[in-house]
Amino acid sequence: MSKFINRKKELETLRKEYNRKEASFVVIYGRRRVGKTSLIKEFCKDKRKIMFLATEESENENRTAFKETVAEALDDSLLREAQINRWETIFERIAKECGSSKERLILVMDEFQYLGKANPAFPSILMKIWDEKLKEQNIMLILCGSLIHMMTSQVLNYDSPLYGRRTAQIKLQQIGFEHYKEFMPEETEDSQILHYAVTGGVPKYIELFQQAEDIYEGIKDNILSDTSFLYEEPTFLLQKEVTEIGSYFTLLKTIAAGNHKLGKMAAVMEVKQTNLSKYLKTLMELDLVEREVPITEENPEKSKKGLYIIKDNFIKFWFQFVYPNKGLLEAGREEFVYEKIKKNFIDNHVSYVYENICREKLWSEQKLSHISFNRVGRFWGNQDVEIDIVAYDSFGNDMIFGECKYSINPKGVDVLYSLEQKSIYVDWKKDNRKEYYCIFSRSGFTKELLELAQKRENVILLS
Repeated sequence: MSKFINRKKELETLRKEYNRKEASFVVIYGRRRVGKTSLIKEFCKDKRKIMFLATEESENENRTAFKETVAEALDDSLLREAQINRWETIFERIAKECGSSKERLILVMDEFQYLGKANPAFPSILMKIWDEKLKEQNIMLILCGSLIHMMTSQVLNYDSPLYGRRTAQIKLQQIGFEHYKEFMPEETEDSQILHYAVTGGVPKYIELFQQAEDIYEGIKDNILSDTSFLYEEPTFLLQKEVTEIGSYFTLLKTIAAGNHKLGKMAAVMEVKQTNLSKYLKTLMELDLVEREVPITEENPEKSKKGLYIIKDNFIKFWFQFVYPNKGLLEAGREEFVYEKIKKNFIDNHVSYVYENICREKLWSEQKLSHISFNRVGRFWGNQDVEIDIVAYDSFGNDMIFGECKYSINPKGVDVLYSLEQKSIYVDWKKDNRKEYYCIFSRSGFTKELLELAQKRENVILLS
């Protein structure tokens, strides 16, 4: 993608590290295709740098490639021709280069986890190199990796030899919906919502879908064909992170089908609840699943109301519409699956993504600027009451109750009255709170509701 979008916070972190008086050691990690390398390239523009990409080849092959990369960057013919069998020799040349110029040198080691995979002792080797050769130099070392478990174990965990060396770390997340207008300035917000519901803020996915006529053609071209780019993407995403990939797929399919309680998942999969804990923990570490509790719960970790939700829009879409239909797709019934998706895409997928977008929008919505709140989430209770948005000030008494409606019809006063009834079941400061009712609607509002909102300052309508 030619245009680099957002990542302001991450770029500011990198700038601060670059301007440190001492050497800096930055770890950047996150899932495939989320834009780690693009972030690094954007930051390194017009700076003195050495950029090395590790591969799954042997340690010797990687060391040779690293030597050649360093020799090329430093225009060092002696290093280029030398036969080297120690990493330390190459890093000694880098350390010497750091001393020859006042400008800081950036050394990037991308897909770093493959070096530790090729030689489990490599983190210890790099620790010694850092301590003895680099940490007193004018250098910024960036280790970057896309296999989260490996990066965590090799670099970030307490028992890693490199633990305590880093001066900053960035776990790169997907891009939020508010930036889709920068990716797709010609599209309506409605079209942007549909794209976000599938691509989920992964820059590479967004780029692929930009070339399609509409979201449905994009799904057909990029996901449904067994030769398309994203047809096997979840397999590629998980196969190097986990063993027993089939167990993870079954669990994700079960959650995508609407089974969010631990007991329900176990019943559907016909396993003990305790058997699912390790799989869920791994999926949460990979940012694919999250455990959600009602926003008013005071002790979330101890809450018995926890639900497991697929956090990633693309993964949710794939396990909802593609994985259960792979047999049909591989039997050539692509058109049948395509029509099935068109029929269910909005109600079964987009409407839920829209709720997340509305919760995200709440923080910057000017119409709510006079209301104090520092927590935003969902609420559900024992009486099967569900409220799309509950926001409140944990130090005050303002509380917002919100409903999100992604449908083709304008919403009327019945939605407001229903929301008011449901708010009764939320106990937080029940006798001493100031209540506001906020309704998001894709298709606007009826005249009756608009007139009512004019009369009541605690009713806010957003579309």
